[in-house]
Amino acid sequence: MTTAPLRVLFCIGINQNFFDLPQDGVTAGDVWTAFVEMVDGVKALPGVDFIGDIDDDSHVVGPSDSWPWTCYLLADVDTQETVKAACNLFRTVQVGQSEWKLWKYAKIEARIGRALTPREY
Repeated sequence: MTTAPLRVLFCIGINQNFFDLPQDGVTAGDVWTAFVEMVDGVKALPGVDFIGDIDDDSHVVGPSDSWPWTCYLLADVDTQETVKAACNLFRTVQVGQSEWKLWKYAKIEARIGRALTPREY
């Protein structure tokens, strides 16, 4: 990354469709497998320097459609286009053998900022 990277907090919420499983041949395990594929996909994107993740499923019970989110991924990312590609994985990762993609069971929002560093005044 030649310029200062974007510090990105990917906020992920699990929706009611997940809690209604199993349904239509899809299990919670299928969603978990797709979720791992999505996280691995984010980590593999060129321009992504993965920093870490936080899973708060012990303290957030039930669907999370906004803050507090179920889990978070933190990464330094080269461009907004790469951030968009990471979020797009929710539209492309298939869940099990179903026709459904990950977005049916979870959502993502990206908060873009910069690393917290002292500034000169």
